[in-house]
Order: sequence, then C-alpha cells, then structure tokens
Amino acid sequence: MPDSDEREALEWLERQEPPAITASEAVPRRTVSHFVPVNDASVVSRSLQERRAATVNETSDQLDEALVASGGDVTPAVRKLQKRLAKARDVAAPTGSAGKTPNEAAVAMLPEGRWKQERAFPSMVPDDPCVHYTWTDRPAAQTVRALDRLLERVTRLGHSSSLVSCRVAPGAPEPTLVVAADGRGTLLRAIRRGQLAELDRQFARHRGHLPRALPYTGVRYQSVQVSSAKRLCESNTAGEWIVFEFAHDCRAFPVTRSVEIATAMRAAIMAYADDPIPGGITGHRRDGRPALAPHMATLPIPHVGSAHADGRLLGIALSVPKSMDEVSRNALYRAIGKWERVVAESAGHGQVDLTLTMGTRGECRLRRVVGVSELVSLRTTVWHRSSRRWMSATPVALPRHPGPLTRGSPEVRSKAWARAEASVRLACEHVGLPEPSEVKLSLDPWISGARKAIHFPAFRQAGRDGGPVRRQLLHASVTFDERVRGPLMLGAGRFFGLGLMRPVPERSPRADEEEGDG
Repeated sequence: MPDSDEREALEWLERQEPPAITASEAVPRRTVSHFVPVNDASVVSRSLQERRAATVNETSDQLDEALVASGGDVTPAVRKLQKRLAKARDVAAPTGSAGKTPNEAAVAMLPEGRWKQERAFPSMVPDDPCVHYTWTDRPAAQTVRALDRLLERVTRLGHSSSLVSCRVAPGAPEPTLVVAADGRGTLLRAIRRGQLAELDRQFARHRGHLPRALPYTGVRYQSVQVSSAKRLCESNTAGEWIVFEFAHDCRAFPVTRSVEIATAMRAAIMAYADDPIPGGITGHRRDGRPALAPHMATLPIPHVGSAHADGRLLGIALSVPKSMDEVSRNALYRAIGKWERVVAESAGHGQVDLTLTMGTRGECRLRRVVGVSELVSLRTTVWHRSSRRWMSATPVALPRHPGPLTRGSPEVRSKAWARAEASVRLACEHVGLPEPSEVKLSLDPWISGARKAIHFPAFRQAGRDGGPVRRQLLHASVTFDERVRGPLMLGAGRFFGLGLMRPVPERSPRADEEEGDG
C-alpha cells in the first residue's frame, strides 16, 4: 500500500525552490574499448544494423533537445520523436519471418560466429564522491524520516551502472553551484511543482513498458566563487604541479629512493636553467643561506593509498608554490622547455623521453604529462583535494630531533614521542597551517603501499654550525579542525619528496554520526 507520509514528503519536496548543490571537480576516466557480440548478425545485415544505430543515436539527440525545449512536457513534437525512436529500435519487423536464410547464416548467429562491435562506456571520477543538495526550508521531522526511507531505496541515477547511495544528511556544506540569477549558466534538470501528479498520469498511460519521458523543469546553475573568509586553508607550499611520468620499464624504483630521484631531478633542472639561477629554483639566497620564501619542490609520486598499491614510484612532480616570484617561475618553465628541446633535437624527432642519471645507481626515463594522466596517482586532483585528515605517503623528516624513540625506559621513550608530536605540529606551523587537532606518529606507514620509515636511507641536512644533521623520519597522520586544501608536504625534507601527505577521503556526516571517527 502507498505510504501517505512518503507521498506528502514528495509533495513537500516539489514545492521547494531549486536546491544549492555541492559537488567536487572530476576527471575523465580512461576509456577502454569493449567488443560486444552483435545479435542476429546474419539475419539482419551489418549495414542495416549500422544504419539503424545511426538513426537511433540521431533520434535520441533530437528527443533530448525537444524535451529540454518543452521543459519535460510530452508535446506533439516529443511524441512524434518517441514513435520514431521506438520504430528504429524495433527489430521484430526484419526478423519476423525465417525467409530463405541459408544454414551458414543460421550457424553464424551462434555466439562464436557473430562479429563483435566496438563499444565504449565513458565515465568521470569525482574528487569527492559525495554530492549534496541543500534546500533552504526545514521540513518537519516526520517529513525527514519519510524522505530518508525513500532515499534508502534509490539504487541508481540514470543508467543502471550509475549506482548510488542516498540519505538525508545533517548540516549544509558550502555550495559550489547555485541558481543563476541572470538565467545564464549550466542547464540542469530539477523538480517542478505538480510533478508527482504528472508522474501518476503518465504511468497510467505507459504502465512501465511503453516509451516515456519523465517530466522536469530546466534550471540554470552557476559556479560559486568562495569568499576569502570561507576559502579553504592551504599551506604556503601549495600551488601548481608539473608532472612527469616514468617510462613503463622504469617504474621499478621503490618509494624508498624518493630523495635520491628528487635530488637528480633538481640537478637536471638547474643544469638547464639560465645563470644566474634564481632562489625560487635553488632554494637559497645569493649569500648561500636558505631562502625564506617557499621554492620549487621535487616530489617523486608513489603508488599508495589503494587496495593494490605497491609503493612503486610512478612519476615525479615539480611543485611551484603560488607565492613563487615571476622571475623564478619563468626561469623554471624555460629550463623545462630547454631540456625537452635539446633532447628532441638530438633525437631528430618529436617529444622523446628525458633521462635522469643517478650516477652508478642507474637512470630513469620520464616524460612530461600533458592533460590528464592515465595513472590515477599522477593526477593532481588526487593530491590537491581538500580534507581534514592527511596521512604521509613518505615519512616526515622532523625539524627537531626528539631523542630515543625505541631505546631507554618507558618514560624516556614517552617523552621522545611527545617531542616528536610537537615537532610535527611545528612542521604544520612552518607551512602556514593551523595547529592540528590530532597527530598520530609511527615508524610503520598509515596507508597501503607506503614503506616503513626505517627502510628509507638516512636523511641529512646542514645544521646551524654547517655540519650535517641526521633528521628523524616518522610516518604521520594529521587531522585538522577545518578542511585543508592540498597539496601538502611537511617536515625538513618537504622539498625533496619526504613528508608528502595524501588526503584521506571523508565519509558523509551520517557515516561519521553512525560509526564515529575511528
């Protein structure tokens, strides 16, 4: 029996103004071709199938345009296109009689004899899988419960492969799309008043098996520019990444060689940079002292954070902070261009692999990524998204040595770990972030694919007296009270691939409410 509360909840929903939308950016997933056996390949000729497929695609596009123009109403023009589409999809007419089909044609209808048609299923991968729709009016508790029951039964949106899980969520995140006041913007489908009654009328006609179009209203949305007061917090090293992908046979380098490869990449850039090399690239002032402002970082990118992550290095990024001066920025671009041009000219043809040489420890070939990488880990959206919680893909080099972490009495070790935690909090302060609400440290990694801190070579830097100082390496899990936008690198080795932090996707507010943060 129909639930009266659920019907009243839907009627309440259709009376509301179009909602604000919170949705992240997305990147296209690599399209893979699938070859699907074609039914009745011999009874219905291939040329006829191709003509019918073209007619179906063309009519579908015309039907979509007509529905947009009519606001979802089934006008005579829409009904005419629906009949034409149904006729194009009807395969009964050409296959209704056996005719004089030869035995060879009948045998060709078996699966192993059918030719296969190439098909593709393009899709997008959002940075954040959660999308929020926010209405301004607050419904009664009974309406909320009814809406939640309805949403619990929603399994897909649009295509049957677009699986979703929908629930009523507390709180209202900052919107990224709002209704355009000037009537210009992206056209999206929305609910209109009287939609439920119209759906009832149409169902009485089609009974779930005849061609149909759902009623809707078109609403123009525009992107929201986040005000400076509400802008997400980010570190002073955040900025553009120029990503290079390693050649397939060079992806055997483990993440433990990050500093070595980062050093080689930095040396290659400086070799092709014009003199005098600005401090935004070298990281030093003219008198040799460390630069005060953030400068270029070389960040080998490991395969971490997924079910099948193995810790191999897939590429390397040159991180260009937003605050880098124009002289240094342009010098870096020229150095990369010169490097690529010299290698291409020596090879005598177009873009070729660049080579990093690590002395007697081998070499690595790489190529600058143009557009979106096929490797998810090399997509900047993975590292640049925002989150409250971050985990180290490579261990953090503590700016201050904490003392013995694994030796001595329990009291001595406890004080050392406390100093290590304070050092990580100081590292957050160094990059312009607020003090984290929680810091967890370990010699073991927090995310899949990462390697234990003790497996990394000793990392040394010049101390205050000029002598080398060995930095303590630890893996960190850092949580902030507010969302922090990436990329994020922490610690004394942040310009050489250490302390590279990966954002941890946040669950929906309801999941946190039900399961807790742990």
